Amino acid sequence: MIYWEVFLAFFIPNIIGYGGGPAIIPLIEAEVVGRYDWMTAQAFAETLALGNALPSPIATKMAGYIGYEVAGIGGAIVAVAATVIPTLLLMLGALGLLYRHRDSPRVKRMSQWVRPVIAMMMAWLTLGFLLESVDSSGAVHTLIIGAVAAVALIRFKTHPAFVVIGALIYGGLLLG
Repeated sequence: MIYWEVFLAFFIPNIIGYGGGPAIIPLIEAEVVGRYDWMTAQAFAETLALGNALPSPIATKMAGYIGYEVAGIGGAIVAVAATVIPTLLLMLGALGLLYRHRDSPRVKRMSQWVRPVIAMMMAWLTLGFLLESVDSSGAVHTLIIGAVAAVALIRFKTHPAFVVIGALIYGGLLLG
């Protein structure tokens, strides 16, 4: 039964999500944190931060880790398969159709209408992380980490992995 739940927890977000890994993260969070209660919002945020610091697609890394935590090696395999197989099948099936109609105004409009939905989902996830951070670390530490991260990313074009590592070090030294 647990393998079926793990499968569904990653299959559903990946089958209905559009826009790649970052766009389906809120959907995965809804399943893992909200529906099945396998992790807290804080643990999910930490998993996401660590996953973003590592190379390769975020959705598969998170699926592997969460699947392993929930149901061991079998859970990791099921979660990764549920993440990769639907996308692969849909891509193969829809690629020819989309390629044939790539210049169609309808296809272009359809893609444009999805972007605001993805933006709002990401904003909602970000707001949740912000509130969780303020609640667990305090407003001052959240503001310091956020400001330093913004300056490092925008002004100095620092790689996001180094920003995450810096925040981990800050948290380990000053919040631990």
